[in-house]
Amino acid sequence: MDLKTIERLVALALLLALTACAPALTTSVPPAPTSTSPGAATAVASTRSPATPFVPDSPTPEAPLAALVNGQPIYLADYERELGQYEADLLPSQGIDPSSPEGQERLAQDRPWILDWMIEVVLIEQAAAEAGIAVSDAEVDAYMQEIIAENEGEEQLRAKLAERGETYEDAWQKVRKELIVAAMTQRISESVPTIAEQVHARHILVDTQQEAERIKAQLQAGADFATLAREFSLDTSTREHGGDLIFFPRGILMAPEVEEAAFALQPGQIEVVTSPLGYHVVQVIERDLARPVSPENMRFLQDQAVQEWIGELWVQAAIQRFIETGP
Repeated sequence: MDLKTIERLVALALLLALTACAPALTTSVPPAPTSTSPGAATAVASTRSPATPFVPDSPTPEAPLAALVNGQPIYLADYERELGQYEADLLPSQGIDPSSPEGQERLAQDRPWILDWMIEVVLIEQAAAEAGIAVSDAEVDAYMQEIIAENEGEEQLRAKLAERGETYEDAWQKVRKELIVAAMTQRISESVPTIAEQVHARHILVDTQQEAERIKAQLQAGADFATLAREFSLDTSTREHGGDLIFFPRGILMAPEVEEAAFALQPGQIEVVTSPLGYHVVQVIERDLARPVSPENMRFLQDQAVQEWIGELWVQAAIQRFIETGP
């Protein structure tokens, strides 16, 4: 979902910021939506032909393009509108004056990811169409009614949208996109197994191999692992817990070398492993071939799965850009 995820989703949130019922942005890829979030929308057939991603009616085919995504256009007018809304809404919300030197510098820096976000939404919509994921008009209408209620009526909402250079139909289509993106990322998240092989391991991180080998020898002679970890480990996140990494499945640790060693060792075995972080004295305490994944690790694995899936969409896509977005 990190700052890049916020950047990818923020343009959709610009509309939804009009209302307190808008889904909150996360610091990672969007988590699996709850039953009260718009992402809980049921995947059903839409009367608006979801297999064909929405293209605004106003621009003509001859209108200037910002990009083509697998042959689908992103119009320059739409990109400029999103850029203007970002400048008007998000920068002030961060305490940045868009007209200030800082604001202008930030705007120049952020132009590329605004187009990237628009491209990514199209990629997700296209993938959703291929997977048969859609949301019904009724679901979008229901969510629009919530926005209307939060803004004390449709007339007031339309007025706010007009101030932003948008129509009600623009807003409707943005909500539809948000629901489709949420439904598709939910499907990817739900594909992550909830039960997996896991190991319970601990480690001591030091600067040199010589020190690591010395600690390993002490442990093999009967020294207490937790005591040595508290005294020597450079890993501040686990040091006070005796180097305990608790149970974890594959794909969790920042140092894959440590993870690979942990899954290769048998309970009680000790090994010295090298990673970019330094030298790790690793010991496996126990193994479980089928253990429920903890909620914290599950969120991480789901976020990782969505990020990897989106990365594959980018790799496989045919994308043409027609504007210069760099500073």
